[in-house]
Amino acid sequence: MSRKLKKGYFVKGQFVAEGSPLDLEYKRELKGTDEPSRTDLKKESTELQKLGEDLLTLRADLIAKLELPDKLVDGVVEAKRITNFEGKRRQMQFIGKLMRKLEPAKLDEIRAVLEEQHMPSAQETLVLHQAEQWRDRLIADEDAMGQWLNLSPSTDSQQLRALVRQARKDAKPEKPGEALRHGRAYRDIFQMVREQLTTAQEQPEPSLSLSGGGYSGHDD
Repeated sequence: MSRKLKKGYFVKGQFVAEGSPLDLEYKRELKGTDEPSRTDLKKESTELQKLGEDLLTLRADLIAKLELPDKLVDGVVEAKRITNFEGKRRQMQFIGKLMRKLEPAKLDEIRAVLEEQHMPSAQETLVLHQAEQWRDRLIADEDAMGQWLNLSPSTDSQQLRALVRQARKDAKPEKPGEALRHGRAYRDIFQMVREQLTTAQEQPEPSLSLSGGGYSGHDD
C-alpha cells in the first residue's frame, strides 16, 4: 500500500519533515537567531496539533508502546469518545497543548510509530507476493488449478475456473506484437487467491506457498 510521501529533507542521514520542531530549529539557525518567529511558532503549533490528531488513529498496543504521559493518553481516549464538533475541537486543542510539552525525541517516537502502523507487516507482504505468483501461475499453467484446489479446497472452484478462462482470453493480443492486456478477471483472481492465503495464515492449513508445490517462479 502506497502512502503520500512527507515533504522534507535529510540532514546527516536524518529525515527532517517540513514544519517539524527540528525543521524550525534548523531554519532559526540559518536566520542567525535562536528566537522563533511568530510564523515558526504557528507552524510548529499546527504540526503538533496534526500529530495529536493522528494519535487518535493509533492502535491501543502502539499507544501503550509509546509510554505517553497519562494525561495525554486520557485526553486521546476522551477525544475518541466526544461526538460534538465544538467539544471535539476544544479537546483537540487541549491535546495540542499537551503535545507541546513533550520532548523532541518523544515526538519523533510518535512519528515513527505512526509510520509503523501504516507499513504492511512482513506477513502481509509475503501473502501479497504469493498471491501474485499463484495468480500468474494459474493463468499460465494448466496443472496449477488442480494443485491450488488440493491445497485450498474451500476455494470456489467454478468461479476460479471461470476467472482463469476470462483472464487467458483477455491476455491474448488482438494484433501481433501488441503487449499483453490484463482485465478485471486478472485482478479478481489475485483478490480471490489473496483472501484464501490470508485465511490460511489465520487458520493453518497445508502450505499454500509456491515452494510447497515445487514451484520456484518469480513475479516480474
